[in-house]
Amino acid sequence: MRELTLDGLKDALRAAAGEAETLEDGSADLLEVPFSDLGYDSLAVMETTAQVERMFGVELPEEETAELKTPREYLAFVNARIGETV
Repeated sequence: MRELTLDGLKDALRAAAGEAETLEDGSADLLEVPFSDLGYDSLAVMETTAQVERMFGVELPEEETAELKTPREYLAFVNARIGETV
């Protein structure tokens, strides 16, 4: 089964909104850091979601993805949706 990984999410964030210096922390704790603290605002997350939708052919409701605050929450949500489409 395909899934969105942390590296895939980083790539999508970069493609959508550019590089944030905190994104290359390399720490596992990066999963718990709010997107805003990583340097990405809600618009960047929306653009990232559009990238992920294209990558995986899945529809992600904007209202729900807007509520996701950390990479861990985002990955769990997206991968659950990907699993529903398989």
